[in-house]
Amino acid sequence: MHGVPRTTRPTRDPQDGAVTTEAGPRPLTRAAGNPLWAQLRADLLRRLDAGEFRDVFPGEHDLVAECRVSRHTLREALRTLREEGVVSAQRGRASRFTASRPPEQDVGEAYSLFRAVEEVGAVQRSVVRALDRRADGVIAARLGLEESTPLVYLERVRPADEEPLAVDRVWLPADLAHPLLDVDFTRTALYDELERHCGSRICGGWERIRAVVPGRGERILLDCPATTALLAIERLGRDTGGRLVEWRQTLVRGDRFAVAAAFSADDYRLGAPVQTP
Repeated sequence: MHGVPRTTRPTRDPQDGAVTTEAGPRPLTRAAGNPLWAQLRADLLRRLDAGEFRDVFPGEHDLVAECRVSRHTLREALRTLREEGVVSAQRGRASRFTASRPPEQDVGEAYSLFRAVEEVGAVQRSVVRALDRRADGVIAARLGLEESTPLVYLERVRPADEEPLAVDRVWLPADLAHPLLDVDFTRTALYDELERHCGSRICGGWERIRAVVPGRGERILLDCPATTALLAIERLGRDTGGRLVEWRQTLVRGDRFAVAAAFSADDYRLGAPVQTP
């Protein structure tokens, strides 16, 4: 088992709700309406919740021998876990568990990818590809500025548990955001640094979310196949004084991110943008 850690922390069985302290695999039984691959999937999720597989995920040969199932049964269980974003598998790399659920954004509130990743227990990190001062007439116009107005530009690849999750590109007015040019964004959130160094807090605006097909550049940056859809998130942010201070474009892997909304019988609020580019 390649040194897979064990635990005796009590957990709740996803199949029958029983509380158990058992580590390792449970025996599977042939039963109508409950195929072996589904039982195995549930048992792997139980073991994940119990703290196993945090560092190393065993290979197919080890799991087949340990769980006493066929390779077909194992592969079907792993296929469903990959589709749900629970297991990552890339060519040339060993499979491993990611966070127990994908990062999630609530519709109707400004998202923070940094906090969304941390809330599901994944390791948050950013790879800064660009942090500089530049001019962009189209973006400046979206911020209500003259086309020649200098902007601070920040571009990051955002991994979760060392697996690429998103590409994030942000433009801010340089007269406000120039202190950010000296900030290390490897393990911090933009909004925290914007408030800390510039005294500006994003408190409103609009955003648009749509599905897109990744181009070759996005597939390379996010290490994803052409069949993986991306969520494109565009945001125009205002500060507490009503000034437009942020234009953001984020591309997120659709297989590793979710959008959620709460509703009741008489309330489901999805607002249309108040301004469109």
